[in-house]
Amino acid sequence: MSNLQFWLSYNNGAERLRLPVNPPSISVTASHGYEDIDVTKLGEYTVIGDEKLKEFSFSSFFPRDYNAGYCEYADIPKPWEAVKTIERWLKTRRPIRLTITGTPINYAVTIRDFSYEEKGGNPGDIYFTVSLKEYKFIHFRKIEVKKQATTKTKAVAKKASNSRPNTKVQPKSHSVARGDSLWKIAQRHLGNGSRWREIYNLNKGTIGANPNLIKPGQKLVLPS
Repeated sequence: MSNLQFWLSYNNGAERLRLPVNPPSISVTASHGYEDIDVTKLGEYTVIGDEKLKEFSFSSFFPRDYNAGYCEYADIPKPWEAVKTIERWLKTRRPIRLTITGTPINYAVTIRDFSYEEKGGNPGDIYFTVSLKEYKFIHFRKIEVKKQATTKTKAVAKKASNSRPNTKVQPKSHSVARGDSLWKIAQRHLGNGSRWREIYNLNKGTIGANPNLIKPGQKLVLPS
């Protein structure tokens, strides 16, 4: 028996399933989003985007009978009951948690694929492969909406506004920090990374000929 324990849990740990046989390996995929951009007279450049969600996949089997040679514990679940548990979790369309003790792997995940088979040479044993993808919980902040102003209040506010018109447009700006790129700045301030060229066109004198070489401390004007 190893020190590693593979656990799948559901509903904040209300239901838990420990794999009776540890997978021989687990595949973990971690990557970033990439965008290839053709810059006139400079060729093709790659802009590295934000980190993508991790993906996990592994294979093992649910044995019909306990075998001290490969089983991690004695009170193993019945193969078909274990399969039905995972399928039920999958059908709820809710995240589960993957935990592997002795490793940093402890993630909320969604079940993307679960396939299994019963082989002729090992009746009763069910071999399976499962693919999981990291799940990020999103918390929305509650915004209090103020009551609509009365007609009289609106009129006073409009009069005050008309008496002191402000025709000067205040330009937005961004001070470049370590790790910034024009794509990231456009994504953060304009909501669309592909608008990086607008920022570059406004700041060619500051940035220079290569839009990928921005330096910490540079102050860039942003499109209105």
